[in-house]
Amino acid sequence: MRSVVCVLALLGLLGSGVKGFVPLGGNGNTHVTITEEAVLKKIQEVCKAVAESEGREFKPTGSSPEELLSACLGSATGKVSAAKFHEALNQIYMQNSQVDRDFMVSNPHHFNSEAFAGGRALITQGTASVKANVRKQNFQAARETLGRILHTLQDFYSHSNWVELGNEKPYPNLIKPNLALSNIADVNTPTCSDCASGICPNPLLPSIISGQKLTSGYMGLISSDKPKGKCSHGGDADLSSTQNPRGGINKDELKAHNADLHIAAVTVATMATLDLLEDIRGAAGNKEYLRLMGIARSAVLCFVIDTTGSMSDDIAEAKRVAYKIIDSKTGTQDEPSEYILVPFNDPSFGPLIRTTDQDVMKAEISKLGAEGGGDIPEMCLSAVQLALTGAPASSQIYVFTDAPAKDTHLEKTITALIRSTKSTVSYFLTSGRSRRSVSSAGSSQFQLYYDLALASGGQAIKVTKAELPSATEIIVDTSTSALVTILQRARNPGRVENFPFLLDASVSNVTAYITGDLLKFTLRSPSGESQSDSNTIGSLAVIQTVGNLRRVQLNSPPKTGLWNLSIESTQAYTIKITAQSAITFIYNFVEEFKGVHPGYAAIDGRPQTGLPAKLFLTVTGQKGAQALKVEEVALVEVSGDRVADGVIQEMGGGYYLVTVSTVPEGEFVVMMKGRENATSSRFQRQSTTQMSLSKIIIKPTVSGTLLPGENFRLPFTVVTNGTTGSYSINIRNDRSIPLEYNPTLQLVSGVSTESAVTLKTPADTPSGTDITLTIAAEGPGGTDSNYAVLRLSVLAKVTDFTPPLCNVTRVNAVCPSDCASSTWDLSVNITDGNGSGIQDISIQQGSGNFSQETVVKGGVLMVIGLYKASCCSRNVTLSVVDKEGNVGKCSYTNGGVSISLSLSLLMCLLLSVLPLL
Repeated sequence: MRSVVCVLALLGLLGSGVKGFVPLGGNGNTHVTITEEAVLKKIQEVCKAVAESEGREFKPTGSSPEELLSACLGSATGKVSAAKFHEALNQIYMQNSQVDRDFMVSNPHHFNSEAFAGGRALITQGTASVKANVRKQNFQAARETLGRILHTLQDFYSHSNWVELGNEKPYPNLIKPNLALSNIADVNTPTCSDCASGICPNPLLPSIISGQKLTSGYMGLISSDKPKGKCSHGGDADLSSTQNPRGGINKDELKAHNADLHIAAVTVATMATLDLLEDIRGAAGNKEYLRLMGIARSAVLCFVIDTTGSMSDDIAEAKRVAYKIIDSKTGTQDEPSEYILVPFNDPSFGPLIRTTDQDVMKAEISKLGAEGGGDIPEMCLSAVQLALTGAPASSQIYVFTDAPAKDTHLEKTITALIRSTKSTVSYFLTSGRSRRSVSSAGSSQFQLYYDLALASGGQAIKVTKAELPSATEIIVDTSTSALVTILQRARNPGRVENFPFLLDASVSNVTAYITGDLLKFTLRSPSGESQSDSNTIGSLAVIQTVGNLRRVQLNSPPKTGLWNLSIESTQAYTIKITAQSAITFIYNFVEEFKGVHPGYAAIDGRPQTGLPAKLFLTVTGQKGAQALKVEEVALVEVSGDRVADGVIQEMGGGYYLVTVSTVPEGEFVVMMKGRENATSSRFQRQSTTQMSLSKIIIKPTVSGTLLPGENFRLPFTVVTNGTTGSYSINIRNDRSIPLEYNPTLQLVSGVSTESAVTLKTPADTPSGTDITLTIAAEGPGGTDSNYAVLRLSVLAKVTDFTPPLCNVTRVNAVCPSDCASSTWDLSVNITDGNGSGIQDISIQQGSGNFSQETVVKGGVLMVIGLYKASCCSRNVTLSVVDKEGNVGKCSYTNGGVSISLSLSLLMCLLLSVLPLL
């Protein structure tokens, strides 16, 4: 299917000579529209099953992804933001589309040139990696791999003759490694007749059709050579299609001569995508599958805590505020979906503790004690690195310390991770008892923290230990769902300035945070009413001062319209205004790529100097993107005055391609303004992560997974349009895996230079481990640098491909008309033979209870299970997963069998009925 890039191309736009860029929707069938349809359908199915198991209704109020998300999360109080949901889906879509760029000439990735064994291996190995990543809760790595294997799976139906052979259902052997690929045309078997016009509906030879032989088109991007008599892929880029037999059999695009076959390929590819998603769902379980798809409350609580000797008060305060958030937000949409804790000392740091269980978080933070430390600097940045790689993207990370960083060599790595993850890092800097105080030492020793906080959109708050409990209210404010940034600015040196900002009808809990010394400010409402900083409880806001922080909470509900914040200070200061709202956006900088299926791909690093910047925006609101109109998108300097307006191209479905011709030279963020259609209320939103341009470009290519105990070579290229000379290469990872690479490259301006890094994965690395690898390049004199951040996966060699067996042995399913007062049950026997062993048994559908015991029968380990449910819940599916992620299932509908996995299941059911006849 035709790639669009972060996604694919709209056929209508392509017809007009303009490349499309739509991860969702559009006028044509693309990899992404196929993936979207299947993903949303499977999410709806799983959410319905979860709601049934929890005894609640599942009724989306509309058809938008946002309304689906709200229904999935239930009726808990609080606002719901779909930003992280869209972010998760875009991670899948972007990797799907980038297969056309990164693996353009690879036949297995596209099932070209009859590369069926290689294509199937990519799918099955990738699926095993996804399952292993999910077991380790490494969801981003899992999504990226899933996107790539879905591209390959979908290409099979477009590039092979599967639908020409009359098949209306997917080829199950592609996703089941225990089933052999069969009846493939060998290299000496002719498969196509000549098509002089190049647009023949079906050039396959009758013998191929009658013999049900499987083939695919040969693709010649470099040479026109192909085996005698073989079909070509077809199209302008395929040189082999000019050789007899001419033409091609791809069904990538809807055209007059192949309409029926194109539609059939799309239909079966969508079904195949659903089948693969169902297999992953069975292995993951319903709730973990939904987390994989981004269905989770948006708040995440992440603490990085200094545990050296003088930090006892800070640890106690971190514990207090964590308990407060957990206890006060349980059962609401503001309840964190995940808790992360990273302690650090000197010389130790970590481990990263990650859990969805609030009681585990309470227990772990209660274990922390203050001891050791020695000299003043500590391993703060090493701990922040663990948090940035372990937390979901766009997380709020809070660092507690009273000492500067010892590991300052990680500064560029931390900056790269901040930009890559778009997470926000805030620092609470207190005065130590046995150290120089923050105030007496000045801010110079902590300047690195101030810089990193500003780069991420966070804050560095300087307080005494006695003031810390008041300062941590910012954590309560920002550990919440649907958090948006309205405005963020910084001035150093300070100056008198007026900062306007828009508040719309959807916002609540609006708070301004102003940091700096010797500040005076005035807040002015749309009606002209004003309040100065000296009036701490006024008609517009409540103002609290703690250390260098002014926390300005606007009275609720705030007036809609244009507000103004006027600052009077010659000292450095920062401003950040946040609120809660479902209206927000996510974005990626993108670049155009050429090839068979051209499009745009996400830039993993800083955009290139000297070129227009292109952004792909996803806009979301409570009722979906159709309820909003985007009017302005600009790149705005946080510490300066430059505003660079973009040209907006609407792609439909809440997706926009924005081109900015002249980009600010300094650090900038993205500003979006628009209007809510129903109320005509104007809104303003801003990204928090600062970005800038670079003359250096780093392009790595990830070709697979790492094997424990074996070296993995990852190639990359570096090019600069700047100074010719010696460039420093610095590569780091978050798992302390040994690396080998050339630390210096000699670059010639405009010439791409190839290099590689070898990762020496320890033999005891668990399957499913993800590795965040950061590649940084720095020019002569350190005047320019860029980075690439990659998520790699470790997968142990899989030897068990056979799913467990689940057999129904007895059913007691007699239910009266009044279902509420009666129950039914069934018994099952579950075995894995000589396989890897049973890992998990879960109820995939049904609201009953499952109990089990393990026995040995005839030397075979067997699980005997009993499922019992109300007669009002008549359907059940049990999912059985072995240690390699192979999935077996038992399904039953009270009153009859709905699905069977094996002949033995049918026999058991027949034997249970015969005595009644």
